[in-house]
Amino acid sequence: MARVLTVFALALPACAPPVLSLQPGSRAFTADDYEDVYGRWTSMARPFDFGRLATVLNLTGTFESREFRWAYVVRYGRDFGLTTEARNALLAESLADAGQHHRFLVTLGGSHPRDLDLTDEDGAWRVLLIDDRGRQSRPVEIEHVRRPTPADKRYFPSISTQRQVFRLVFPVLHEDGYPTLPPEARFAILRFTGSEGQVDLKWEFERP
Repeated sequence: MARVLTVFALALPACAPPVLSLQPGSRAFTADDYEDVYGRWTSMARPFDFGRLATVLNLTGTFESREFRWAYVVRYGRDFGLTTEARNALLAESLADAGQHHRFLVTLGGSHPRDLDLTDEDGAWRVLLIDDRGRQSRPVEIEHVRRPTPADKRYFPSISTQRQVFRLVFPVLHEDGYPTLPPEARFAILRFTGSEGQVDLKWEFERP
C-alpha cells in the first residue's frame, strides 16, 4: 500500500494560491512580466516521509498555459532580438499548439535519483492530469530533457544539476471528445503517484 505523505508547500504557504484562467483571448505583456507569470503558473511540493526521515520528492511543475506562452514569447523575442514578424509567428504557432495540447515542464529531485525517470513504465512514479471532477488523463508524450539549453535554465529557474527535467504533454480532448480540462473546471491537478506515495501539484482557475 502506498504511504500517505505529508506535503509542505514551498511557495508562500500562508497565502491563497493565485487564481488563474485558461480562457482564450488577447494578453498584453512586457518582457519584464515574465517572472510574475512564471511564478503564478508554477507549483511546488516537497513531501516528507517521517517513517524514513527523508524527503521523498522535490517537485516543481510549470503549466505552459496560453497566458504563460504569451509572456514567454514576448520575453524570448526581446532577449533574442526577434523582429515583430518573427515574434508574432512564434506566438501564433505556440497558441495554435495550446489548442491541441496541455504542456508542463517538471523538475524532480529526490533521495533515489534512479527512480525519477518518468519515461520508465516500470518506474516509481506515474503521472496523471486530473480535473475537478476527478477525470484522469495520461500523458501522450514524456520527454526526458537530459541537456537543458541555456534558455531552458534561464526561463525555468527550477532546473538544476540536482534535478531531472521532463516535458509532459497531455491532449486537450479525451478520445470521446470531452475536454481534458473543461472551461468550467475549478482546478487542475498534476498527480505523481506510485509505490512511494502520492504528490499533487495544483492550479486553481477562476470561473469563466
